[in-house]
Amino acid sequence: MQRRFRLNRSGDIQRVRRTGKSYAHPLLVLVAARSDAPSKRLAVTAGLRVGGAVERNRARRRIREAARPLVDGMPEGWDLLLIARSGAVKAPFGELAGAVRTLFQRAGVTASDDRD
Repeated sequence: MQRRFRLNRSGDIQRVRRTGKSYAHPLLVLVAARSDAPSKRLAVTAGLRVGGAVERNRARRRIREAARPLVDGMPEGWDLLLIARSGAVKAPFGELAGAVRTLFQRAGVTASDDRD
């Protein structure tokens, strides 16, 4: 995923957590918030429950890669936060990508017939 699509300021992430609507899946949680900026940004986090540093970094990389093809079709004006759950590390990549696609569809940030 290109860096220009990353949400990386702590204050912005806290705003998304505070004002956004959350959507849960057994592997991930998506928090989506509208933004005044004409851009689309995404942050991926993984807490200590996911595992050690290696597992958390692996989970973040895999989730970012699963979301990469969907970000292009996303409309402008959204800030998204994907939070990894403990099962995200060991889940097959196809299942993880399906979870990301499902959450994006439920949040209304991508077309429901998107099959990238």
